[in-house]
Amino acid sequence: MAADTTLDNWLSSWPDALAFAAGLVVAWWAGWNTTDLVWSLWLSSLVVGYATIVWMIGQPIVELMRASWRDRALVASQPQALAILWAVLIIGGLFLLAFFTVHFGGFHYGHSQFLISFFPIDAGAGAGRTNWAGTSTYLEVARRYWPFLPSAFLAHRAAFLRKPLSLDRDLSIKSLGGSNKLSSLFSEPYRNVFRMHLLIFFFFFAHFARLENFAVYTVVYAVYFFPWRLVRRPATRAASVSFQ
Repeated sequence: MAADTTLDNWLSSWPDALAFAAGLVVAWWAGWNTTDLVWSLWLSSLVVGYATIVWMIGQPIVELMRASWRDRALVASQPQALAILWAVLIIGGLFLLAFFTVHFGGFHYGHSQFLISFFPIDAGAGAGRTNWAGTSTYLEVARRYWPFLPSAFLAHRAAFLRKPLSLDRDLSIKSLGGSNKLSSLFSEPYRNVFRMHLLIFFFFFAHFARLENFAVYTVVYAVYFFPWRLVRRPATRAASVSFQ
């Protein structure tokens, strides 16, 4: 409880200011234009969002496996029970990962095909500019804009510091379904996608209105790096389950 309070207060937002400054330095140093900024936002949404999904799936599985191994003496007479539990956890985790890989990854794939028409990328190697994003396009996007990712991860650190599932020795099994819902756990990456959409639409307006300058980019980055989590409702607490 104290950890959540410390995390989600305004004094804890100084890393967001650092990420904002670092993002501006990267854009200024690399001489990025609107196309570069749009694709850097797309890449950060994909990579940071997918990493968040992996964390939301993987952390509870690892926590449950760790707790079941710790208390394996409780099922010493049925050694297959532990193996069955682990198999169910792994299969369930792989299913969720596959689902969100298709859903979240497919969404970004479709979005990239839309972006390439307005902000084409020269993939090099004789490919030239194209109106269809392929493997060479994504490799080029990753090569050009990976320096933006550390700032993006720093700005979204709260998603990785928050544990979707926490296990202790107190018997409070009812709390598993009390405060945590699956939709709230996986809403973080999709909120980032929505924010990216709004910023890219703003870039469209700035591009066609010929308002492309560093001051405009600064405002957009300020919106991206602003700690919006502090003005939303308090974050959902981790579910607490215990075995005794």
